[in-house]
Amino acid sequence: MIKRFALTAALLSTPLAADDHSATSADDALASEVSEERLRSDMDKIVSFGTRHTLSTQTDPNRGVGAAVNWALDEFRRIGATCNDCFEVTSVERVIEPDGRRIPEPTLVRNAVAIQWGSERSKEVIIVQGHYDSRVTDPLNGTDDAPGANDDGSGSVMILEASRILSQEQYPSTIIYALLTGEEQGLYGARILADWVEEQGMTVKAVLNNDMIGNSCGSDGYCDAANVRVFSEGLRADSTERLRARQRRFGGENDSPSRNLSRWLDNLAADNPEGMQVRQIWRTDRMGRGGDQIPFLDKGYPAVRITVSVEDYDHQHQDLRTEDGVKYGDTVDELDFDYLTRASQLNVRALHKLAMSPVPPELGADAIVKTFTELSWDAVAGSNAYRIFMRPTDASYWPESAAFTVKQTANQTGEYTYGINSKVDFEQVAMTIAGDKISVKLSGVRGDDWFFGITACNGDYCSPVSTAVPGGAFRPVVKPEGDSE
Repeated sequence: MIKRFALTAALLSTPLAADDHSATSADDALASEVSEERLRSDMDKIVSFGTRHTLSTQTDPNRGVGAAVNWALDEFRRIGATCNDCFEVTSVERVIEPDGRRIPEPTLVRNAVAIQWGSERSKEVIIVQGHYDSRVTDPLNGTDDAPGANDDGSGSVMILEASRILSQEQYPSTIIYALLTGEEQGLYGARILADWVEEQGMTVKAVLNNDMIGNSCGSDGYCDAANVRVFSEGLRADSTERLRARQRRFGGENDSPSRNLSRWLDNLAADNPEGMQVRQIWRTDRMGRGGDQIPFLDKGYPAVRITVSVEDYDHQHQDLRTEDGVKYGDTVDELDFDYLTRASQLNVRALHKLAMSPVPPELGADAIVKTFTELSWDAVAGSNAYRIFMRPTDASYWPESAAFTVKQTANQTGEYTYGINSKVDFEQVAMTIAGDKISVKLSGVRGDDWFFGITACNGDYCSPVSTAVPGGAFRPVVKPEGDSE
């Protein structure tokens, strides 16, 4: 429960220190624990099942998707045993009926899921996921060998490695580690997990869908070992007719929660210039294709796809064969394990910071027919400061430093007092506190010319930005009663 606040506000005259975007020693230490040797060992194990196709055998103890999922569940249990059973391990599953496309008969789709419950806000979750199933050229071929090393063994082994490292820490928020199946047949495993998360009443802060993070060169010989691509949606998938109308008038088409999550990941990578960097791709997924972030976006959850900078089409969705001297097939020998290690380190950093950070508040901005702007938000649990950012409406990125920071301090009675540190020379900054609501009036700031954003901070750990535009809040869109959109 958020504590009540003392009605006290002070404008501090001291200048605001530059925002700290440097990686902390804790981030460095955790990232350094990623083991290429363990990634290789896990990869060898999961390709040893021959195929992990969703339509492959589920009863053979050594081959097929059934054996592969059983092993993953056992591995999560083994990892959980090293942290006093800190994982709840479960197979989130459902029987999928024939769909006339890639599910020819009723098929059990099972996901291997480990839940590391948060110590303070257990319903506040971050999901890191990859798809565990594999395929060859024919999407209905569930019998031939389909190693699926990069697609998506790479994401799968990263998730296992991240769970080993982060399970030794305790976080206020919950982390869900998920190996999904059914992706190649129609994103079924992700739909099942998204439905389950919704049924649990969880607040989803972020979904990091890692699908192919293990190779650095394309089939044309072009290589980029320095970057991963992060795909994010612009207009929200869970939008309504009213929201679309408001965005057409007032903006927000480039400020969905997923887009701001992508910007946050880009900044996180830039904090560690020697590590993996991010190329933001401002579309939901690759042209004409899709991934397991989409079912979460459909429900209004912030989600991005993390994937290789360059795809190798000769070693993806291919029968194992050699033609005209060209080897085809998604095999282990085509992986770049140094690239996979650095992509894994980026994920570990992101998960650590997201699990430590509060949920971004929903920011309101009122500047209608005014020469000033009034910003307001409700305090969020776990935060001790809020950073407010401003950017011109034609700018694509948030500035490195906040325009001002509102800090809260608990007094001896358990009430909060507030102070503002400002980097912007406003004519006057006035703050009022009413219950859980914080309001700031920026005199001389004409809101038509700016986008405003807010982050919630727990010490040095700050959330992604939530933008004060229609659809900018990090929560599903509230639909009018009876609206089925």
